Amino acid sequence: MSPETHLKPSADDQTAGVASFVRGSNQSGMRASNERLVLTIIREAGPLPKAAIARMTGLSAQTVSVIMRALEEDGLLVKGAPVRGKVGQPSIPMGLAQDGAYFLGLKVGRRGSELVLIDFLGKIRTHRRTTHRVPTPYSTVAFANAYIRAFLDALPQAHQDRVAGLGIALPFRMWDWSDGSTTDHAELDAWRSRDIAAEIGTSWKFPIYLCNDATAACGAELVFGAQTGLRDFLYVYIGYFVGGGLVLDNRLYTGTTDNAAALGSVPVMAADGRPCQLVELASLVTLERMLDRAGHDSGAISDRAGEWNVPAGVLSAWLDQAADGLAQAIIAATCVIDCKTVLIDGSLPETVRAELVARTTAALARRTTPGVERPEIAAGSISYTAKALGAASLPLSDRFLVERDALLKV
Repeated sequence: MSPETHLKPSADDQTAGVASFVRGSNQSGMRASNERLVLTIIREAGPLPKAAIARMTGLSAQTVSVIMRALEEDGLLVKGAPVRGKVGQPSIPMGLAQDGAYFLGLKVGRRGSELVLIDFLGKIRTHRRTTHRVPTPYSTVAFANAYIRAFLDALPQAHQDRVAGLGIALPFRMWDWSDGSTTDHAELDAWRSRDIAAEIGTSWKFPIYLCNDATAACGAELVFGAQTGLRDFLYVYIGYFVGGGLVLDNRLYTGTTDNAAALGSVPVMAADGRPCQLVELASLVTLERMLDRAGHDSGAISDRAGEWNVPAGVLSAWLDQAADGLAQAIIAATCVIDCKTVLIDGSLPETVRAELVARTTAALARRTTPGVERPEIAAGSISYTAKALGAASLPLSDRFLVERDALLKV
């Protein structure tokens, strides 16, 4: 459950803020590990009594009692209503304390940036978004610092030290976004030499984490998503550009350069037989251009209030080419990783996402795949906020959770 990150917090950062909540051991460090295990199990299963935790972990009842008492004293767990059985004393389930810790997530996008503050349950408590023609390092750092300060000031004074970190999700190699104009090229090229995580980190005591944006969205599905029982899945996020993520053995796999499952770069064939990359077929920028060429308002697909008000013919044409491109990329990926499930999510209304899943499934069925078993195509569960929420999940996972595969061993 703990996504790997491009930038790990420093040793000094690890001792700041909420790190003091998770206590270390004076010997092997097992106590901190067991506390993480308890928190992870409760996050997965919901409030549980101490006896159930003991059975699930194999820890002694006394050990579990000590751990849960410490977590309650640190404000990370709260008692629920007693549950009475047929005999004996009622059991008291312990659940995560909503205000036990907070996490910040910054998503940097081609058309806009977002900052969220989530609580210990993963609920977004505060959200701010800004739009821009082209994202620049300077404007991104200024936006982040201004609203981090505003978010902290809005918290009760006693809770401000419970902010455990900031995760940043942004596309890698952002300078490749240039549309060829001199202004765009100069502004985007500045990302080559700027480290916004380090720059933002100079203003705050909590640790900063950095992750590819599509990988972060995949991490949000892993930590907060509605999927159950999936140990492995390929993840597709349809945004301004299409991207992807990969979960193997219940872990977010990022690769040696933190850019695994870069699906937008997968070579595919367009309907006219022209070789291209998936990004040219299945990205929202492509739909925008199709709407512009047809004389329609391309800004309509940026509306998050509900359904898109776009011509059905243009949308259908884009869905067909996106689905065909996705089917090609999925087959190529499946040949390498033998993944049985592919999740498709994105900055899409639910109805559009469902239609894309259906058309991708149909496009996949039309293709012959000798020697390869076709994976199941399903919808993701988070949609628009996946990247920002995934960014916020980075400090949550790193500071409080254990890998999902650890749960399978208890």
